[in-house]
Amino acid sequence: MPKLGMEPIRKEALVKAAIVEIGRTGSLDVTVSQIARRAGMSSALAHHYFGSKEDMFLAAMRHVMTLYGAEVRGALAAAEGPEGRIRAILRASFSPGNFRREAVGAWLTFWVLAQSVPQAKRLLAIYQGRLRSNLVSALRPLAGRRSDEIAESLGALIDGLYLREVLKSGLPDGTAAADIALRHLEAELQRGN
Repeated sequence: MPKLGMEPIRKEALVKAAIVEIGRTGSLDVTVSQIARRAGMSSALAHHYFGSKEDMFLAAMRHVMTLYGAEVRGALAAAEGPEGRIRAILRASFSPGNFRREAVGAWLTFWVLAQSVPQAKRLLAIYQGRLRSNLVSALRPLAGRRSDEIAESLGALIDGLYLREVLKSGLPDGTAAADIALRHLEAELQRGN
């Protein structure tokens, strides 16, 4: 007889293990057995909870996005003024909790998955829409009609900095990545409307 309340605990363990394994390999070439082993359970149990590796990857990405969203909301709550809001979003995007090897690897894998899996594509569109909306809202008082253009370039820059991070060795440097994005923001704002 299964222990009551174990399902959410085991699912969370599998999601965290998937993030670690994806980050370790940097690709979708992770097996359910590897993930289950890291989580301390059998691959049959992992399949029972998620059905497929794809479903497990989607759950892992939802987890990464939930953490990211919470950090951005917290940063926005403490921000003052439109420029403070933009800076908060950029810093949260490269915070130690979001810009760590495992999370960066999960994002890379997620972008690949979104090319062929409709649920992943939908989830990516939701993330991109929220990021863009937050940026445009904060940029509008500062950049007027250029708000959409600047928000688009900042979103692309965030994605690009994550991609570059996957391709290099060593620990992620979120401060350096945030500084690049902030310099881009300053240059765009200096250009005026």
